[in-house]
Amino acid sequence: MSRISRLPFDVRKKSAKDLGETLVVAHAAVKAVGGEDVIVIIDDAEGAKLAWAEKTRLDRLRAQGTPVGSIVMVYTVGILRKAAGGKHLPDKAAMREVYERLRKCDDGLLPINRTGLLQPAL
Repeated sequence: MSRISRLPFDVRKKSAKDLGETLVVAHAAVKAVGGEDVIVIIDDAEGAKLAWAEKTRLDRLRAQGTPVGSIVMVYTVGILRKAAGGKHLPDKAAMREVYERLRKCDDGLLPINRTGLLQPAL
């Protein structure tokens, strides 16, 4: 049984937003315990802490010889950083437009000027 599922529901769900992150991590944990390698995109700080704790638990199980999959966390800013200057995000205007569209759907994203995504090096 995952550490997530053992938490009392009132602790896991502080708000509807928290429930979303909890469900993402719980789904990933179930898949990983079943042997799958799972990638989660999570930008919320509390959700990332929860995902990191579950990833660490799976790493310990694997080190003890239990056959489990893994959880890899990636962040929206990291994905955009890799895409910067490429076909889909060729310039700062494209980056700004895509980021602002994403930000309307994800309250975990910082304002773009605090991400480094508009740096000339990208």
